[in-house]
Amino acid sequence: MKRTCPLKPKPMKRATRRKKAPAIQSRNQRCRSEACMYDLNGDIHGHAEPLKQLLETIGYRESSGIWSHPEQRQVIFLGDFVDRCPEQVETVRIASAMVDAGTAPAVMGNHEFNAASWATPDPERPGEHLCSHSDKHRRQHQAYLDQVGEGSELHQQHIAWFKTLPLYLDLDGLRGVHACWHPPSLGDLHPYLDANQRILPHAWPDLARKGGAGFEALESLLKGLEVPLPTGYEFFDKDGNPRHHIRTQWWEVERLTYRDLAMVPAEAINDIPHVPFPEDVLPG
Repeated sequence: MKRTCPLKPKPMKRATRRKKAPAIQSRNQRCRSEACMYDLNGDIHGHAEPLKQLLETIGYRESSGIWSHPEQRQVIFLGDFVDRCPEQVETVRIASAMVDAGTAPAVMGNHEFNAASWATPDPERPGEHLCSHSDKHRRQHQAYLDQVGEGSELHQQHIAWFKTLPLYLDLDGLRGVHACWHPPSLGDLHPYLDANQRILPHAWPDLARKGGAGFEALESLLKGLEVPLPTGYEFFDKDGNPRHHIRTQWWEVERLTYRDLAMVPAEAINDIPHVPFPEDVLPG
C-alpha cells in the first residue's frame, strides 16, 4: 500500500481559543499598487498532493510541470519544503519549477537552511559539516535523505537551489519571512547577505555555527523571536527540560505581557508571568 502523509492541523504551541491552523495555509494579500495578488503558502514539509489540491482549489493550473494562475496572481512560498512526509522530492520539484518560471517567489525556511548546512563541509573542521551529523540531527533529516538519496546528483541540485533562496522578501505592500520579521535581526544579517537577501557563500559558517556573529539573528528570522523570562521564572518543555526563554507571538500588538505573548505548552502557560513585556525587544 502506498504510504501517504495526509494534511493535518498543526497544534498551537499554547492554549488559545483560536482554531488550529492547517499545515498548509493560503490567504490572499493584495499589493498597494492593486496590480497583483499573492497567495501565501508555508510549511509544506513534503505534502505534495495536498499542495497540488490547494493550488487547483484557488485557481492555479499545471502546464508542462509548472503551476500558474490565469490572472495576475502568484504564490509566495514561505519555506520548509522538506522533512517529515513522503513526497519531499515532488514538493521541491513543484516549488522550484514555479520559482524558476517566475510564478512563485520563495524564501528559505529553517529546514532548508539545516539541509544545506548538513551537506556543506565545515572549512574549519576537516571531515565535518556545518550541521553536525549527530544521531539527533540525522533522525530529524533522515526521511529527506532517504527520498532524495544522500550525496546523489539530485541531492546536490536541491542544496544548490536551497542556497539561492532569500531569507526574506520586502515587496510593495507585503513582507515575507519564514518565522519572524525582526528589524534588529535584519540589520545584523545585512553584512552576510547579497542584494537579493541571499546568504553570501562565505557567510554560511558564521550563520550556521552557534556563537557565530549572525547565528542569533538568523535564528530569529527562521525560528521565531525568543526572549528571556524575568529573573526567577522558568517553565518545563514537553520533554521535561527547564526553559528560561520563550518563543513569542511577535505579531501581536495589543497583548503585551509575557503570558499573552508566550508560545509554550498549554500546561505550562500558568508558569509564565503576567507582567508587561519590554517594548525594546518587540519587532515594532
